[in-house]
Amino acid sequence: MKEKAEKYYQQGNEHRRHGDWQQALNCYMEAIALDPQSPAVEAKQMLEDILNFYHKDTYNP
Repeated sequence: MKEKAEKYYQQGNEHRRHGDWQQALNCYMEAIALDPQSPAVEAKQMLEDILNFYHKDTYNP
């Protein structure tokens, strides 16, 4: 499971680099569901903080 979680985490990072915020969040959430200790936990929180700050109208958790 950890390998699959790592794959989702890496996919999330790739989506984030390309500005696809929603896909990045989806990948991070999949990674967290598979491995609650995944670094995706911190990445998801950072992305949510960024979106809450810059995109209040387009993102509602």
